[in-house]
Amino acid sequence: MQEARRLTSVDSVFGIEAAGRLIADVLAPWMQELGLLVEAVESGRPPGAPADWQPGAIMRLPFSPKICRDGGVVCGQALMGLADTAMVVACSAAWNGYRPMTTIDQTMHFLRPVTFDVIADARVVRIGRANCFGRVMVMSAADKRPVGMVTSAYAML
Repeated sequence: MQEARRLTSVDSVFGIEAAGRLIADVLAPWMQELGLLVEAVESGRPPGAPADWQPGAIMRLPFSPKICRDGGVVCGQALMGLADTAMVVACSAAWNGYRPMTTIDQTMHFLRPVTFDVIADARVVRIGRANCFGRVMVMSAADKRPVGMVTSAYAML
């Protein structure tokens, strides 16, 4: 865990490379087996961003039979794990570095089944010294249709 705290201290901006190291160093081994991929990290306001821009991360859960339930549908547990991990990366982007945290609330509204890769777009809604609140849109990578909506809260350790 101490290595994870240091992994972004030398980075000037928390980006994809630092997020990849965070996943390798901090996630539980069973979560790493999901093969989550970091597709984008937005730690700083891009030029021309709208007023309501929020720091965040976009992650992909590759489809695999091992994450499916009966009928080849990606299971809810895998979707929740994707959303939770995407928010940890999004919070780290907002702080420009990883800080140890724990999930204190996560609610997911499952909208439809998915049988393809899944994309999570996680955004930080509010961040403070001791907590972070966020939202995640979970979508099918095949057609970008919503699969779930997640709200979450984290406490800093």
